Amino acid sequence: MQEKLKRYGLFLCLLVFLYVILGSGLRLSPAGALAAALSGAPLVIFSFNRWAATRVQEQEKVSREEHQVLFR
Repeated sequence: MQEKLKRYGLFLCLLVFLYVILGSGLRLSPAGALAAALSGAPLVIFSFNRWAATRVQEQEKVSREEHQVLFR
């Protein structure tokens, strides 16, 4: 339950951040900024998850290679 609440809280923070940045930077109306933030937040989360998964896979590969070298 706590993990789910944390994820929703982080999504809400990202949404507010994007709302403020996009709204003021692009000089959008409040409705336009909300639409941009609502469409941008899932994209940012998806991109971060892909990036993090790639880094974890690279680290696991290096770790396996080091393990093979050490225990030959």
